[in-house]
Amino acid sequence: MRKIKIIGALLAITLLLPSLMVNAAELKIGVVNAAMVLDKSPQKERALARLEKEFSARSKSLERKVKDLRARQAKLAKDAAILSADERKAKERSILSEQRELKRLGDEYSEDLSIRRNEELRKLEKDIAKTIIEVAKKESYDLVLYQGVIHASKSINITDKVLEILKSK
Repeated sequence: MRKIKIIGALLAITLLLPSLMVNAAELKIGVVNAAMVLDKSPQKERALARLEKEFSARSKSLERKVKDLRARQAKLAKDAAILSADERKAKERSILSEQRELKRLGDEYSEDLSIRRNEELRKLEKDIAKTIIEVAKKESYDLVLYQGVIHASKSINITDKVLEILKSK
């Protein structure tokens, strides 16, 4: 009884295999190199420029505060011998307080920059996905692979087509 089931299954697979191979041969498959598209798209450069513009004032402000703090630390080190113990302790506390505040501001800056960078990256990925879908529909692809591809032959690689469209936008 088991042999009959196995033989029946093998027979069914044998009969279906040619039709599956014909269908697979008719598929039009494309591959897009995700890293290349992200790296070479002009939208990435514009996004980086927006971030630079948005965060440059805060960055410069932090740099000035760091420079001022270092100058105060150097002045304290230089004048420590002539200051009274109370004056020296007060200045040390003030510097320590500024260090903490500067660290907090730096952490906030880094977090805000990271959040905005991720927002811009998500926008870019959506735009890339839309462009890939445009190419796929325009050229009648049945399947387009975008991320997680280790190797693809040049005959199915449509990365350059996607980049061309992104550059024209």
